[in-house]
Amino acid sequence: MKAIARFLPGDAIIRLQCVIIIVVAVVFSLLLGGRFFSIANFQSISSQLPILGMLALGMGITMLTGGVYSANACSLAMAAVIVSHPDNPLFVVLALLAGVLVAVAIGTLNGALIAWVGVSPILATLGTMTLISGLNILLSNGTVISGFPAVIQFFGNAMVLGIPVALLLFILVAVLLWVLLEHTTLGRSLYLVGSNEQATRYSGVNTVRVQISVYVISALLGWVAAILMMAKFNSAKAGYGESYLLVTILASVLGGINPDGGFGRVIGLVLALVVLQMLESGFNLLGISSYLTMALWGAVLILFIALQNRKA
Repeated sequence: MKAIARFLPGDAIIRLQCVIIIVVAVVFSLLLGGRFFSIANFQSISSQLPILGMLALGMGITMLTGGVYSANACSLAMAAVIVSHPDNPLFVVLALLAGVLVAVAIGTLNGALIAWVGVSPILATLGTMTLISGLNILLSNGTVISGFPAVIQFFGNAMVLGIPVALLLFILVAVLLWVLLEHTTLGRSLYLVGSNEQATRYSGVNTVRVQISVYVISALLGWVAAILMMAKFNSAKAGYGESYLLVTILASVLGGINPDGGFGRVIGLVLALVVLQMLESGFNLLGISSYLTMALWGAVLILFIALQNRKA
């Protein structure tokens, strides 16, 4: 075991996640044999991970400052513009711009309520989530908008060398977010705000700018996730994004992000997503109910926290 440990990362949380991945892989390989390590299963995992991954990155970056964010999909705004002229490429561009504007507006609203008004992050995001969800249902009458051009569906169905384009996009965004958090002034300020906002403000950091920037970035990640959802499902509906809310929180905490803020890394969150997708895929192959899968995800989270506390 000591020989194996030398090849594992030095970060305790990432080391534990690597061990969990190895254990899960071994258990499912014994139960399922070659079915778990088949190309079809890996492609299934890689096609499902990007949407949850984008939303989890958006949730994770806000949790680093001690907040949460319910990423409301911008897909309805983009879908409404696209279907008005589905054969016109210009309207695809306009739709993407509309999605960006909606995301920036939501992120700015959340950030302003928290940083300027002083509303609790949970209450602020819960309030805006409820407001926007109600408006989405009202404007769309709760119906599904479908029938998008091939350029949109490309992101959800196309592959490059057998790798889904959506997964490549997720990897690119994760790398960029890693650079932002660990190699920029904004990233360092973000961690400081999460550790102690008052002390950070007294040290001369513009905490208002940092918090608003965090929520805008998080909303933009939700916008990318909305594009992937539209591409994968070839439709848009008000409740699509909300179904991922609890799972993104689970992935963030399992990824080592401190719910109180100040600590967490992108690599940890990515490894947590891999664990969750491996579990979901394995349970599906075993014929286990999706509801039981959610319960087992919670059990994994409890086990992970217990192991961390025992080691501490």
